[in-house]
Amino acid sequence: MIHQTWQEAKTIREIECVHTEAKKFKVNEALTVGKKYELKNETEEFYFVIDNTGKIGGYYKEYFREL
Repeated sequence: MIHQTWQEAKTIREIECVHTEAKKFKVNEALTVGKKYELKNETEEFYFVIDNTGKIGGYYKEYFREL
């Protein structure tokens, strides 16, 4: 249930969205190219950030670059 406290968790670092060209998903409604997002958690494949909806979302790392 750790995912329930991610929004209030300490930010690990900031990352920047570099593209929203998803093959299967509608990422362009939740992320903005060029915007910086607070990284709350990560796995080998995903970053978990507070997206444009104001909620935590998990996205492939390919959409971001580290600052």
